[in-house]
Amino acid sequence: MNTERREEIKELLRERGEVKLKDLEQHFPDCSSMTLRRDLKYLEDNGYVKRTRGGAVAMSRLSIAAEDIYSERALENVAEKYVIAKKALQFIERGRSIYVDAGTTLMLFTREMEDEYLSIMTSGVNIAMELIKKQKPSVTLIGGQVNRNTISVSGINSCNFIREVNIDIAFMAASGFSVENGFTSGTYTECEIKKEVVNRARKTIVLMDSKKIDKIMPFTYAYMEDIDVLISDDDLDEEIVREAKRRNVQIV
Repeated sequence: MNTERREEIKELLRERGEVKLKDLEQHFPDCSSMTLRRDLKYLEDNGYVKRTRGGAVAMSRLSIAAEDIYSERALENVAEKYVIAKKALQFIERGRSIYVDAGTTLMLFTREMEDEYLSIMTSGVNIAMELIKKQKPSVTLIGGQVNRNTISVSGINSCNFIREVNIDIAFMAASGFSVENGFTSGTYTECEIKKEVVNRARKTIVLMDSKKIDKIMPFTYAYMEDIDVLISDDDLDEEIVREAKRRNVQIV
């Protein structure tokens, strides 16, 4: 039983990159917290994981971390981002024109997508590479200058392209959010392309983990009234819930 359970934990780590002890307790309701802690220690001693406060991160994920800033961000709040990505899948509509923003949460979303007939545009270079592993969607990587830290393209050519296309549903990321400052980005050129996407999309869905709340970056690309759905991993502050209701924004 120990071997089977530990193999199952390893599989969860392969899928998510990170697990929380509380999630393992729900996944294995017949096991005590102490037993699961021993499992994580066993996996750490055998080189599979690095234990963290309240859980563990797969060593395969950590081995990538030193490569660049993007990879470092990919290690943060993986379990929460995975939950958000899974929630967002319900909003995919077959046969639609979809925009997928760059970002670590959107990468998890891309990996979880079914192989469906969709027309997908993205500014994420790595997201495009992930999408072409599927057989059915058509994939368009918009042109522009590549940002090494976000592995995404932006700039005047990107904005000009977006102005000429139709977008049914846009799945967007945000580096920060506050009720006063809206959804924010750390880079001006990326902010500009996000603005264009939100302007062109019939429906805008923001995927954002709760750690981004009240984190304010320099450039605002949208306010609550500009989006249709906000997907997060945790209970949001009452102020945010009230603002969403006032603006007819669905919270998932």
